[in-house]
Amino acid sequence: MTITPTQLDVDAGILKSASYPRLRYMGSKYRLIPHLAAVFGEVGGDTALDAFSGSGVVSYAMKAMGYSVTSNDFLAFPGIIASAAVANQKTVLNKNDVARIIGPAADDRDFISRTFEGLYFTGSDLTFLDSAWSHIDLLKGTKRSIAIASLVLAAARKQPRGVFTFTQLRYDDGRRDLRLPLREHFVEAAAEYNRIVFDSGRQCRATHSDVFSVDPRGYDVVYLDPPYAPPRDDNCYIKRYHFLEGLSVYWRGVEIMEDTMTKKLVKRFTPFSYKHTIVDALERMFEHFRDSTIVLSYSSNAVPEAEVITKLLRSVKDEVEVRTIDHRYHFGTHSAAARRQAVEYVFIGR
Repeated sequence: MTITPTQLDVDAGILKSASYPRLRYMGSKYRLIPHLAAVFGEVGGDTALDAFSGSGVVSYAMKAMGYSVTSNDFLAFPGIIASAAVANQKTVLNKNDVARIIGPAADDRDFISRTFEGLYFTGSDLTFLDSAWSHIDLLKGTKRSIAIASLVLAAARKQPRGVFTFTQLRYDDGRRDLRLPLREHFVEAAAEYNRIVFDSGRQCRATHSDVFSVDPRGYDVVYLDPPYAPPRDDNCYIKRYHFLEGLSVYWRGVEIMEDTMTKKLVKRFTPFSYKHTIVDALERMFEHFRDSTIVLSYSSNAVPEAEVITKLLRSVKDEVEVRTIDHRYHFGTHSAAARRQAVEYVFIGR
């Protein structure tokens, strides 16, 4: 039986999401939650998949609306964030947990201090990251996820524009986030994640997988927000957030490109980032999730055009609706950057 969320459910999704910790993230949907919640309220359903969860805010809104949500992402750190904020129903970091993590180191590790000396953060901030991880490695389960999510949020907020494509404070505008030590950022971030924990009464999960490896069965609604392929260059999240990805796993199981100034990670290919592979990727993805209601976000400043996406979606769905929302993205090198202003398309295939 398909369940239709009520207006109260939609309002709950919007209201709770307003308190969700804000991670500056390329393509973030924080500002679009009211529009997306309204769409989810219309299409109904009981189970939902957020296949490219990113910051996790859409998954969290769907959880607040009463969905049983699976939150998935290609990268490790969004999966950890979703484990802390979406799958988590009751666990928080208590005062003793936080005090231990920001206190004296549990061992003498110094990988971050050595590897990133002179990059991104001060020596004391880098030392804190090593020290924090010496305690995080002793944690298990959801507490570990909350601690890592808080560390990731702290690092993202301390870095100008939240990306790690440059190493100097060229964008230092004097704001508080850039002055606050990472130790204090962590304390604030942990408090923010603690505040949003709630028991929805529905099972929610967090997974870390390529979208084509996700089992498509059992979802009434599938929300898709893949990387938007730009007309030029690429849209590589690893290139911009490699430090956060490495930090979330203490650089275990990832490969640093030692010849790069910014200590990038080796890219994992995704066909959604490139204009010559995006059309085929969208077509395969729609086919993969053809048995669910599909809600797709896409931007007008990317390829392919809306007409092409509509045609692809109609190959698996009888009814396709396209809505447009004026939207200004956070990502851009300055406030007047033309590519920041765009129309956000929401495609609905039933």
